[in-house]
Amino acid sequence: MRLDELLDELQARIDAARGTRDRVHSLLEAVVSVGRELELSQVLRRIVEAGALLVDAEYAALGVIGPDGRTLSQFLTVGLADEEIARIGSLPSGHGLLGEVIRNPEPLRLADLGAHPSSHGFPAHHPPMRTFLGVPIRVREEVFGNLYLTDKRGGRDFDTEDESVITTLSVAAGVAIDNARLYEGSQRQQHWLRANAEVTRSLLSGSSRTEVLQLIAHRARDITGARAAEIATALPGADGLLVEVATGAGAAARQGLVLPIEGSMVGAAHTEGAPVASSRAATDRRFPAGAPLPDAGGPAVAVPLGTGGGAEARGVLLLARAAGDPVFSEGELEPLLAFAGQAALALELADRRRDAEQIALLEERDRIARDLHDLAIQRLFATGMTLQSAARLVEHEGAGQRIGRAVDDLDETIKIIRSTIFGLRTKDREAGTGLRARTARAVGEAAALLGHPPRLTMEGLLDTDVPADVADHVVAVLGELLSNAARHAHATRVGVSLKAAAGEVVLTVSDNGVGIPAGGRRSGLANLDERARRVGGSFLTEPPAEGGSRIVWRAPLHPDRPERTPRPDTRPDARPEPGPSPRPGADAQASRPAPAPRR
Repeated sequence: MRLDELLDELQARIDAARGTRDRVHSLLEAVVSVGRELELSQVLRRIVEAGALLVDAEYAALGVIGPDGRTLSQFLTVGLADEEIARIGSLPSGHGLLGEVIRNPEPLRLADLGAHPSSHGFPAHHPPMRTFLGVPIRVREEVFGNLYLTDKRGGRDFDTEDESVITTLSVAAGVAIDNARLYEGSQRQQHWLRANAEVTRSLLSGSSRTEVLQLIAHRARDITGARAAEIATALPGADGLLVEVATGAGAAARQGLVLPIEGSMVGAAHTEGAPVASSRAATDRRFPAGAPLPDAGGPAVAVPLGTGGGAEARGVLLLARAAGDPVFSEGELEPLLAFAGQAALALELADRRRDAEQIALLEERDRIARDLHDLAIQRLFATGMTLQSAARLVEHEGAGQRIGRAVDDLDETIKIIRSTIFGLRTKDREAGTGLRARTARAVGEAAALLGHPPRLTMEGLLDTDVPADVADHVVAVLGELLSNAARHAHATRVGVSLKAAAGEVVLTVSDNGVGIPAGGRRSGLANLDERARRVGGSFLTEPPAEGGSRIVWRAPLHPDRPERTPRPDTRPDARPEPGPSPRPGADAQASRPAPAPRR
């Protein structure tokens, strides 16, 4: 009997030694498995799976501590199906018992987690759990996160050996996480360098402003793993930021929105001139006015485009990740700031290119005006003089009348050319005061009210042919129609067309909103109709076939009004401009001035 007892004891010790050997082998395999991965997400997943396997736990989780050091920014689980996670709802943020390991980064082992003072119970649809083991994971003396294990299979409690095994695993996990972060940082740096080179090539190749901004938004979203990205630029004369480029989740709904500066994440980054980050943008109380990106209610960061805040910042780059994704770390923000500088450079180059094109346009206008004045008018005047001289030699009455009508047509042509020259020079001297500039300014200001920029088209000699009083009516009517579209139409698309042709100016404003109700208020429309009748025009409202409304306001140009005379040229080398051609039949010596010499 004694021999049997000794043999049983020997067998038990052998089994224990084998169990210890197997556990050591499992631990070594787990360390190798964790260290084999280079992607940080895969490393974290391997750590959780290895921890549950080593101590035979039914449930395991790894919580990554956020930048504030008090809450969890990421939570990975093992043992729960996706349906169970969806029923439970939002993932833990690090309060209660989980926060106890955050506040005191030491191993915590409990036989009944519900009896701990920090335990707050479980949310609805959460499976019951009893035993608990929590161990911190350190990376270079910094607590990266915590490994949580619950419910050892067989109803047993976690013992000291389990704690030692998980503590050993946490040390190997810290090394693996550090390696993965270094590898991820080097890869990210290469991606940023390639993206910077791509943006630079796009800038130097002459791509448009919108194309460059779209490239910047796409690359920033791809490199950071964001679900959505957008670039918002400042609106001149308005207290808001226009979403000029949007990509990713909800891009169509965000494109063209005007975001407020006060109370929004992009507004804070624009004002402070520094990055603004949030672990949960959808519920961040600091930004009640900043609607988060659709379907991306996780961490977000807003980076200013430029080195200064306020007026010096040209816009803001906003990136948003999905719920449950890691927050934007300091290592990600540094290259992101440099990349945002590329976006600011793109905006600066686009503005300089536009200024250069404007200068070239003004110089071309001046050249055209000089050529029309010095060449076209002189030749037309000489042709009219020749026809008048020939009219005296024609005895046929019908032929003489035709020559007279030709001379009259030449006179009208000279007047049109003079009006064109005056209009070109007026644009150079009085930029921003003509009907075109006032219309563009009114449409730009309406973008803040509508939430998106209207589509604008203009045709004809609006600055020269439209009388000043009619132009004032046009601007007033346009402002009223755009205001009505913003307040009542609930439209997502507004079009504005302004034409001066066929003796009248025509303003058309259309939208895809709810239309004009049959029994709605008509006081505003009556005022617009009264303005049209006051200048001898008309006012018409009509519903398009595709829905919405279409409003047309017309006014005559009064072609018999006095012609605007160009300002006299006071340059020392200026020559008198030829006057109107005399009519056939007048005395040649009295009515015909000497023809101007040819150049």
